[in-house]
Amino acid sequence: MKGFLSVTVVFAALVFAQGGVLVQDAPACPNPEGVHAYPHPESCNLFFLCTNGTLTVEQCENGLLFDGKGSIHNHCNYNWAAQCGERKADLTPISTPGCEYQFGLYPDTPECSVHYIKCVHGEPLPHQCEPGLVYDDKIHGCNWPDLLIEKCNPEAVVGFKCPTKVPSHTAAARFWPYPRFSVPGDCHRYITCVNGFPRLIGCGDGTLFDETTLTCEEPEVVAQCAGNHLRK
Repeated sequence: MKGFLSVTVVFAALVFAQGGVLVQDAPACPNPEGVHAYPHPESCNLFFLCTNGTLTVEQCENGLLFDGKGSIHNHCNYNWAAQCGERKADLTPISTPGCEYQFGLYPDTPECSVHYIKCVHGEPLPHQCEPGLVYDDKIHGCNWPDLLIEKCNPEAVVGFKCPTKVPSHTAAARFWPYPRFSVPGDCHRYITCVNGFPRLIGCGDGTLFDETTLTCEEPEVVAQCAGNHLRK
């Protein structure tokens, strides 16, 4: 970490000595090959970019900041996800219809919804959560509907009502208190009940759900799903 910061300080001295513009006569970047980004010592909106040994000062788009971890656009991360430390961040929004910032994620409605808006260069683009999930504005992403019970009905989202009891002789009982159930006509997903609410779970890539064992298996093991080995 110290080496990383010392590089930034050296870059800063070079840039400020040249008036904050492209440094034509600066020594070679730490890594003269490829593209590498480094944090600005004072501003979280700016960063240093070394492109095959050429040093430039770059600015994140509105709604984005640089922390060296995210790469939503041009090495920058969403402002709510970036860790700036003591570096200052200008969070002044540049709004367009449907977008508070030029880059960001937003709910498409204050109600429970499986859709959300992704703003790119100020253009609101509609997106949809994976089946069984809803958009959670608190985490800026999709989440289980039972974790947003104050506005979501998990049963309506998943299309399944969890039973209060499961017969002891059934396969579902083996997974109690999180019983599993197959999804009619869907070989790639299953339902598990958590605290009485349904969650739609997907099998891993290349596996299918066996309604007999209630587990995800290799395609050749799941006879009832023959021909459904491709991920939906």
